[in-house]
Amino acid sequence: MYAIIEVGYLLATISFLGGLKFMSSPKNAKTGNLIAAMGMVLAVVLTFVAAITATVPYTNLTIMFLAIAIGTLIGKRLSDKVEMTGMPQLVSLFNATGGGCAMLLGLVEANQMDITTSILGNQILLIAGLVTGAIALTGSIIAERKLAGKVKDRRSKSVIFSARILLGLMVLLPVLYFFGIIPIGFTAFMYVLATLAMVYGVLFVLPIGGADMPVVISLLNSITGIATAFAGFVYGNKAMIAGGIFVGAAGILLTLLMCKAMNRSLLKVLAGTFKKSKNGIVEEEQDIKEISISETAMSLSFAQKVAIVPGYGLAVAQAQHICGQLQQLLEKRHVGVDYIIHPVAGRMPGHMNVLLAEANVEYSHLKEMDEGNENMEQYDVVLVLGANDVVNPAAENNPDSPVYGMPIIRVYESKQVIVIKRSMNKGYAGVQNDLFGLDNCCILFGDAKVSLQEIVNQLKLI
Repeated sequence: MYAIIEVGYLLATISFLGGLKFMSSPKNAKTGNLIAAMGMVLAVVLTFVAAITATVPYTNLTIMFLAIAIGTLIGKRLSDKVEMTGMPQLVSLFNATGGGCAMLLGLVEANQMDITTSILGNQILLIAGLVTGAIALTGSIIAERKLAGKVKDRRSKSVIFSARILLGLMVLLPVLYFFGIIPIGFTAFMYVLATLAMVYGVLFVLPIGGADMPVVISLLNSITGIATAFAGFVYGNKAMIAGGIFVGAAGILLTLLMCKAMNRSLLKVLAGTFKKSKNGIVEEEQDIKEISISETAMSLSFAQKVAIVPGYGLAVAQAQHICGQLQQLLEKRHVGVDYIIHPVAGRMPGHMNVLLAEANVEYSHLKEMDEGNENMEQYDVVLVLGANDVVNPAAENNPDSPVYGMPIIRVYESKQVIVIKRSMNKGYAGVQNDLFGLDNCCILFGDAKVSLQEIVNQLKLI
């Protein structure tokens, strides 16, 4: 039976690898999720089989089954009810459960571990899993609250300083404990570390700005994976080890890629710092050119090639479906339509891709920022929906701007830019968008969903 279980875990690991491979392509991402989910189901079943074989008490097996059933029902209900704007928050909550699980496993094992006979390596792995899990737990909860607008950024020096002090303590205390300087039991010590790590998770995320949330979500997901891998080493469970390593490595790589896309270092993101404008800089008055619904519809109808740049505002307005209708209507008029996606658009990695997939937009229409920039001069009209800082030319030509150096979608190089926005409010960086004053840029004021619907109605009449 042991051999069968080990082979099963190997198959589960292979399915995780296959799922990751498929998820590298938006077109095959759904298939990749299903393959990885099948592997996880296999791993759970094998865990029950192993527990029964090891004569685990039926009371424990019943508790395990009930926990899985309750978790499945709650997860299914949450995923069914969540709106696309709430998807980042849901991902953060799910990530928090993973971190919490790793922390609880550490505390449970600490209560059962005989400190006199256990090897030092297992104790270190247990501590590492508990600390990383606790950080992911509270950090993900704060990230969810910030994404929901319930918690504001706290960039005070006291918060950042307190976080650094706690981090230093979490590194120093285990060293002091293993040298016998801290005279408490191992279980009590683990509870102290768990408390410090949970507090650190809160202070760790509080200073980080909303625009950096995609990076933070990815990093916290990576930390949860690492915590799972540590727990897997403690239990000697190959599926936990492999799954944790895959999640941890993928999360770190994605985090670094997004930092590169923002031209910011990971340390600056984690410190919650953003370049400040120099004192004395006065924003120039812009010549804002408004455009009407009918004029917008006319411009789109006469275009040969149109680009749509989606942002978080599109998700807030729940306008993805009507945006898909606009694309279909334009294509019937033989107008080519592309969607150009900035790497950090939205509030989590791939947010815009998922948003457009919900509206059944074909993946062939999605273009990455670099590809879109190479062909920008070919677009007759670029429609900007809810994006702001990621299309600001100041990022390229104003060294004093807080967004200077961040790669942007160069919509200003197209023949005409139409920006749909509710008001002239600034983006996250709090700076004026130089795009709005350019000769080829017009503003269509209004809600994205309402405006797009009116544009569609006008196009049907033309």
